[in-house]
Amino acid sequence: MSIRTERVARMIQREVADLLQTDFGEASQSLVTVTGTRVTADLGIAYVNVSVLGDTPESRKAAFQRLDAETPAIRKALAARIRHQVRRIPELRFFLDEGPQKRARMDDLFAQIRAEREERGAADAPDSTDDAESRGDY
Repeated sequence: MSIRTERVARMIQREVADLLQTDFGEASQSLVTVTGTRVTADLGIAYVNVSVLGDTPESRKAAFQRLDAETPAIRKALAARIRHQVRRIPELRFFLDEGPQKRARMDDLFAQIRAEREERGAADAPDSTDDAESRGDY
């Protein structure tokens, strides 16, 4: 990516995140975080990765669908904010980023493994008296 596209991508990420927090927070009815943005070389399309905080995958998908339905309004609000900095307002395409949920799941699995190893280690550790008897030390 060129310096210009990176700069526009960062600007779009910052502005879309602010819009989602202030103007469109009630539309998604969930906490939505912009995790990344990519812009095509011609600055015509902006790919916006969003993470949705929710209890179940169904609630996250529903919040994302509501956000996706609001895309034209978000683009119009974005145009009002950045119209003096770009010639053409890019088309917005939102993508659901499942990374935070996958990381939380992996953390849970590692915690389970750690707990099982600690249980197994405590059960396998011989007593000091048994150890002395097995070696013939009296």
